[in-house]
Amino acid sequence: MINVIGLGYIGLPTALMLAKNGSKVIGTDNNADLVRKLQKGFITFEEAGLSKLFEEASLAGITFENHYVPADYYLVAVPTPYDKDSKKVNPKYLVEAIKGLLEVCKKGSVVIIESTISPKTIDVFVRPFINEHNINKHDNIEIVHAPERIIPGNMIYELENNSRTIGCDSKEIGERVKKIYASFCKGEIIITDIRTAEMTKVVENTYRDINIAFANELAKICRHDNMDVYEIIKIANKHPRVNILSPGPGVGGHCISVDPWFLVGDYPGLANIILAARKINDSMPEFVLYRMAQIMEKHRIKNVNKVGLYGLTYKENVDDIRESPTLQLIGNMKNHLAYGARCFDPFVKINIVENQMQNFDEFVDECEMIVIMVAHGHILENMDKLADKIILDTRNVCTCGNLYKL
Repeated sequence: MINVIGLGYIGLPTALMLAKNGSKVIGTDNNADLVRKLQKGFITFEEAGLSKLFEEASLAGITFENHYVPADYYLVAVPTPYDKDSKKVNPKYLVEAIKGLLEVCKKGSVVIIESTISPKTIDVFVRPFINEHNINKHDNIEIVHAPERIIPGNMIYELENNSRTIGCDSKEIGERVKKIYASFCKGEIIITDIRTAEMTKVVENTYRDINIAFANELAKICRHDNMDVYEIIKIANKHPRVNILSPGPGVGGHCISVDPWFLVGDYPGLANIILAARKINDSMPEFVLYRMAQIMEKHRIKNVNKVGLYGLTYKENVDDIRESPTLQLIGNMKNHLAYGARCFDPFVKINIVENQMQNFDEFVDECEMIVIMVAHGHILENMDKLADKIILDTRNVCTCGNLYKL
């Protein structure tokens, strides 16, 4: 039996996938409202294919609780934020989960940590509790790190097809855990040591962050001399060994915008390119604000409440607002005493910021200038409604209006 701890963007679909494919699963979360919704048959966030997966897992017998249960395996998928000052991983949720499951775990249980963590986190923060438990109760609790590798918007496909890494202390335990993931994962499953698994996941996201930062820095350079960064990238990418990404308004989500900080915090003075990339990507909402100010001045738009921000999520076609560049932009505007910009996002059904609107047509009517922050399919389908507007397109998707880009 598997007790999945943490039923958010990673834990819930993983628990459902395990249940659908034959594992007996109990999902645990300390959010009582979330658990009640799941017990009543309601999914707690939007994701393509998640409703169908929930139905299949329910038929397979998955249940949900807000307490830990005795289990053979514990799969921990709790948040791992970073400390804003030290840039190091903040393991408080992980430590709380470990302490809680150790109170009820069975002899010989395996603790699988899917949460993304920095190298040495398990040795420094997790292993001491496990070792103390083993000494006191002779229960032989094993530790495994199998970092998640999925992205909102494509979770179900990536759960089934992405390769996986299993970091463990012994090959025997690694093979046991590999069989669990092999019940649904078609990708290659690699067994390695724990610290390598920790580092590999952080490196994957850091690689992406650095590549995005290069594109964003190019956008700033090209803007300085009035060059078309998109045309330059398109031509440069004709080279067989060049693959430059597209610039954007910033980096959001819980992975790319967070994980590189773990290396900056743990290896100060060594993670220099990583630190520079983080600073560049974190500066993009302020750069968008700079472009907004230029365009507003050119068109003599004096009142910021005539400006609309389209998109509050961190990426297209999901409802995930974690580390959203738009929310960062709104914070920057407040720092400049600029209040009143209107906001709209078709995926964010409740108001989370001031002047957020729930009717797209009214949003467009109220605005002279619209800043496209997220390229939801919705805006692509309604592009014709922007024809008479001043547009700042930070995603390079707009084809109409009085158009400006990064």
